[in-house]
Amino acid sequence: MKKSITIILGIIILGLVGFLYYYIALPAVNIHSVGFWWFILVALIAVAILAGLKAYSFKNGKIQGGKSIQRIIFKIIVAVTGAAIVILIIGSILSSSMVNANKYEKLLTITDRNYTDDIKEISYKDIPVLDKDSAVLLGSRKMGSIAEYVSQFEVGPNYTQINYQGNPVRVTPLVYGSTIKWLSNRSKGIPAYMKINMTNQDVELVKLPQGMKYSESEHFGRNIYRYLRFHYPTYVFDTINFEIGDDDIPYWVCPVKKYTIGLFGGQTIGGAVIVNAVNGDINYYDMKDIPTWVDKVYSADLLISLYDYYGKLKHGYWNSVFGQKDSLQTTEGYNYIAMEDDVWVYTGVTSVGSDESNVGFVLMNQRTAETRYYSISGAEEYSAMASAEGQVQNLGYTATFPLLLNIGGEPTYFIALKDAAGLVKMYALVNIAKYQIVATGDTVNACEKTYVELMKSSGISVADTSKLPKVTGSIAKISDCVVDGNTHYYILLNNSDKIFDVRVNDYINIVKFDIGDTITLTYSEGTDTNAVLGIE
Repeated sequence: MKKSITIILGIIILGLVGFLYYYIALPAVNIHSVGFWWFILVALIAVAILAGLKAYSFKNGKIQGGKSIQRIIFKIIVAVTGAAIVILIIGSILSSSMVNANKYEKLLTITDRNYTDDIKEISYKDIPVLDKDSAVLLGSRKMGSIAEYVSQFEVGPNYTQINYQGNPVRVTPLVYGSTIKWLSNRSKGIPAYMKINMTNQDVELVKLPQGMKYSESEHFGRNIYRYLRFHYPTYVFDTINFEIGDDDIPYWVCPVKKYTIGLFGGQTIGGAVIVNAVNGDINYYDMKDIPTWVDKVYSADLLISLYDYYGKLKHGYWNSVFGQKDSLQTTEGYNYIAMEDDVWVYTGVTSVGSDESNVGFVLMNQRTAETRYYSISGAEEYSAMASAEGQVQNLGYTATFPLLLNIGGEPTYFIALKDAAGLVKMYALVNIAKYQIVATGDTVNACEKTYVELMKSSGISVADTSKLPKVTGSIAKISDCVVDGNTHYYILLNNSDKIFDVRVNDYINIVKFDIGDTITLTYSEGTDTNAVLGIE
């Protein structure tokens, strides 16, 4: 009777431990998940220990066997555990790039493209001047000014970059400030999310009619990871992302991994589960059916790793380790470009034997994994960043990772320069082919004007301002203002609702004009004002 009770108690305890492990670790019930195999191994080892205690005993310094059936059960469990370990080891080896170099090299389809065909000259209002660190800083400051929320909520760490209504923005939800604050607020949910425009640095706290009930900061069944696992126990999820739809409703976009090589190898994305963060509506979509408003299905790290397989394994695994003939790899770091209503990851491509120069760069679509290669040799990103920092070394500014632009038909790095507090203070443009051509400015407009002049003086043919828009009209209003120590004239024309910004240092003749005078302005569009690049 005692033995039966002991066995029953052992089974109950083992079951409770297994349930708690599953509830906390949330492994996918999927043979392609390494976490699942560890779950099985831990369970088998625990069962083997219990079976061993029943099959054998230690008396008088000797190990004594129990009943034969108990010893048989123990040996079977040990054999199954050993088999699982062997499968895990062999499966890992047979799934590796060392064995399947040719398959890994073909995971990503690359198309060669022309730079000027795809990267058009964009308006200044479309250039994201912030990086994630700056967005985090702005979000924290905004949160500190919202008295009704700051005592109960904090800003979440997500800051997903998306393309929202044609503008690059970062979005992140609020999170509960603590477990106690979760208890007092969970019935209403998380009331808002943060939206940061990466071009004009506007920060908006978007309040929701109904709070978000499903998030990373929830507990128990409403925790987004547990909610996903209980609905899709066999799916292996990649990093989930917070996004907003065109209707401003917040969603969790949860990519589902797909393994195409062996047991654990060849990871790509097979589809995505999309969860309404407010009401928990949940749906799975195959890759071809994912809504177009979704921007981030493939993470930047996954896309970069797929390209590195392509670049390094062209002549097999061992060539990537030793000879490294024709081996290419992405450079350290990446940035994002909003293009064709999607978000693309940008990074440079260099030889494996890095020589601080790029042989080209790639753009990789985060929704579809479409990858485009552009053959342009020039400065590696960190070399360009060092050049930009060298221009303002007396100010001690640090450079952000570059963004790729087309300035006058020339591939150009755009770099924001930040002070010690993390605030963007200046901007730099660095020519990719000739990274000694570096221009800096307090505004993007001023920086671009200096950069164009430097390229012209260096013999580089660039598009002239005659291709930029012009407007002729009589001056309806003209006002002067000092910005960062520089005098600017702001002009309104009688036939336009645009505001034109003229730097007096660049166009001293502007002081001769007054209300009623006719003037012709060549300009480039900005976010709030339009930079004047020529006066007639």
